[in-house]
Amino acid sequence: MLTEEQRVFIEARRVAHLATADGDGAPHVVPVCFAVHGDKIFSAVDEKPKTTAARRLKRVRNILAHPAVAIVFDRYDDNWARLGWVMAWGRAELIENGLEHDWAVTRLRTRYPQYRAMALAALPVIAIKIERLKSWGDLDERHGVA
Repeated sequence: MLTEEQRVFIEARRVAHLATADGDGAPHVVPVCFAVHGDKIFSAVDEKPKTTAARRLKRVRNILAHPAVAIVFDRYDDNWARLGWVMAWGRAELIENGLEHDWAVTRLRTRYPQYRAMALAALPVIAIKIERLKSWGDLDERHGVA
């Protein structure tokens, strides 16, 4: 589903913004680390200091109540001719174990060295199945990452 240009643009980003909604439709947006494989985007529920358990996090509760999500990968540049973004809409689920979970943990640890010291194998991973995409602006990464 992703074009090669969109995939290269997304892979060059270090953070994305995940939008969820609770059962009443109230929006919630958080920055996330991510990995992409095929038509899925993965994000760990990691060990960073949190005030609540993984399953009680707002984004996790929202996904369990209302799995429709959006995620945006964007580039800002003071040269507005270089602005660009890719937005994906899809359905999210929690994956707590299995081959897909293990692949996601390995890929996230490769992308983000900070994850190598965390016990991600015991924590859920959010998996988003892309259903729709839209992109805008300059997605060309040959100019360097901003």
